[in-house]
Amino acid sequence: MKIGDKVRFLNEIGGGVVTGFQDKGIVLVQDADGFDIPVRISECMVVEEQGSPAATPPKREAPRPQPAKTAETRPKEEPQPQRPFLSAERTGGDALNVCLCFVPVTIEALSQTEFEVYLVNDSNYCLDYLYLSGEGSNWMVRQHGTAEPNTKVYVETVGREVLNDLQHVCLQLTAYKEERTFRLKPALSVELRPDLTKFYKLHTFAPNDFFNERVLTWHFVRNDRPEHQVFANAGDLREALMGSHDKEDDTARPHIHAIAKKPSRQDEPEVIDLHAAELLDTTRGMTPADILEYQLDVFRKKMEEHRNHKGKKLIFIHGKGQGTLRNAVLRELQLKYKSCTSQDASFREYGFGATMVIIH
Repeated sequence: MKIGDKVRFLNEIGGGVVTGFQDKGIVLVQDADGFDIPVRISECMVVEEQGSPAATPPKREAPRPQPAKTAETRPKEEPQPQRPFLSAERTGGDALNVCLCFVPVTIEALSQTEFEVYLVNDSNYCLDYLYLSGEGSNWMVRQHGTAEPNTKVYVETVGREVLNDLQHVCLQLTAYKEERTFRLKPALSVELRPDLTKFYKLHTFAPNDFFNERVLTWHFVRNDRPEHQVFANAGDLREALMGSHDKEDDTARPHIHAIAKKPSRQDEPEVIDLHAAELLDTTRGMTPADILEYQLDVFRKKMEEHRNHKGKKLIFIHGKGQGTLRNAVLRELQLKYKSCTSQDASFREYGFGATMVIIH
């Protein structure tokens, strides 16, 4: 298919002349009224090739000059509202599918590259969106706007230093159609806690219909169903279970036998292996400084996760080696976690290659 070819639509009445290509798989077709309509190439059939007289877009005649009107005879003109451009709807596109795609600027240098972030609206609906990142109960607006039907919208560019701000993200969406009747969609607010370690793994970047490059995709809505994650900790679940038992009538259950209480596992330490081979699928393209920074990010994330769990014991396996990772962990403890205590972990179990941290 080339610019100038005359095409006919397969899934609806009409057609026109190819005037350009908007994106991968999307062609611009100029209809008889002179409007460029984006249509999927798979939904068009060439009926006349370039160079045929019928394939040339119709020329419009220049308007004939009209005699000038005097101030007395010139009628007062009212501003006419402009009708929005209506694009062709995609068959099966009335189900909402919304995601964020991260496109590496230089995928060959995955450990150092920046990422371009796009909001993909794979539906026939217009979307008013609000993109936020949060920490605790506080939220910050990163971008807001409108995504046209079946389009991708550039949102921002993020570097490695910004990825930690995306540990908790949210998309708030309102869907509608302009100048068309449509089925009402509920307003959505979808929160995700994505796995940021995927930014360091090459195999997590996959092909996508909207991009020529391989991208990392976070799905928020699939076929009208929002992605749901359960945000609950062990304390909340224990309280809910204990509360439900307290509300039951003990007199209605006379034949209750006491059972031996199992030993608590809360005092058992949690073991985190910081070896690069355990955290990363591959270290290809990463410098020793990149690997060390990633290991420290995992350490900080675990410390923040258990900051309020007093008495909790964490064992970080860093290996003996030259002591670079061990010294970096101890330096982090001295600067950021002064209230916590640390000591060498059990030599019998871990040798010289582990440090035990106690949360206070």
